Amino acid sequence: MNALTRILFAIGALFMAVFLSACVSNTFNTKLEASAHYKDGEFINSEPFEKPTVSKTLGIIKRFIFEEKINTEPKQPIPVLKIEANELNNSLPHQAAVYRLGHSTILMELNGQIWMTDPVFSERASPVQWAGPKRFHPTPIDVDDLPDIAGIIISHDHYDHLDKNTIKKIHAKVGGFFVPLGIGQHLLDWGVPADKIHEFDWWQQKQIGDITLVSTPANHFSGRGLTDGNSTLWSSWVIKTPQHSLFFSGDSGYFSGFKEIGDKHGPFDLTMMENGAYDQNWESVHMTPEQTLQAHRDLKGKVMMPIHNGTFDLAFHEWTDPFERIKKLAYENQQALTTPQIGERWLLHETAPQTAWWRLGKQENTQQVVKTKTLTLDHRVN
Repeated sequence: MNALTRILFAIGALFMAVFLSACVSNTFNTKLEASAHYKDGEFINSEPFEKPTVSKTLGIIKRFIFEEKINTEPKQPIPVLKIEANELNNSLPHQAAVYRLGHSTILMELNGQIWMTDPVFSERASPVQWAGPKRFHPTPIDVDDLPDIAGIIISHDHYDHLDKNTIKKIHAKVGGFFVPLGIGQHLLDWGVPADKIHEFDWWQQKQIGDITLVSTPANHFSGRGLTDGNSTLWSSWVIKTPQHSLFFSGDSGYFSGFKEIGDKHGPFDLTMMENGAYDQNWESVHMTPEQTLQAHRDLKGKVMMPIHNGTFDLAFHEWTDPFERIKKLAYENQQALTTPQIGERWLLHETAPQTAWWRLGKQENTQQVVKTKTLTLDHRVN
């Protein structure tokens, strides 16, 4: 993307942000003010959070427009394993399986049901589909081919996590949407029936059959326009079945909340951890790989799956940097790591896939086993 194109996109996105902000209403939710994390008309983090100054914000915008990006997108097609709809939900009731569909979209087979996190199937993570971050790879299953889904779990309302087009296409086949406070209004505006929407404050939980969901803290922010900043809450999530315990980080900077979550709800068989789109200019809201590893340990996790990478260009680091750094850290720290290909199925009782699929064009590409500590869920991280 050249400088002129970036400038035009910035102007267009600014216009759309103002327009979309003006369209926000608040008829669905009456519980915002009751939250201990809601103050002076907006949600706040549990730890001190320094809001970016106008000068810093303009500096970041300037970087995105004019700074040359190097290797922030793959130069060759990313390997994607196609998923057929009839392949899904074939695990036994007591088993669990996960598929990475891209970025932070995870499809999970849990106790004979399909669940999904942050479903984004659009071509771009943007308020418009003619500009903005474009996906590196197709989705392994078409949005129209998705089977019935028991539940959708949303972490926050940023465009790379809450996709209006996807929600509008799938909500008729979804049993329920489990979202942080305030996001229900977005869904209601997009045609989701109110009785399907379940809003959570931090530490609230709900039992859905044999599955327990707990909304847990994250250190982040929210907003889809210029005037709705932090008007909705952001969350990480604990997902438990009688046999398995999973953690989904959503987006977060590193903070002491991970240890609190681990103490209250750990250990976790699998942590699906943000590991991408980091930068020194926003280190309080996105973790570096080193912090991701520490957060996983704080959570008392067994196997870690790095997510929030490999699909959209959202920062300035090379697109493979999150994978290479976390792989090296896992090896050095004897940490169980799984890096499944996009679309690859992993039954959690089997050995975690560890292929270095991001090493495009290299002989060791998709068949090389990453030499981290290869563990099944019978092992535990000390």
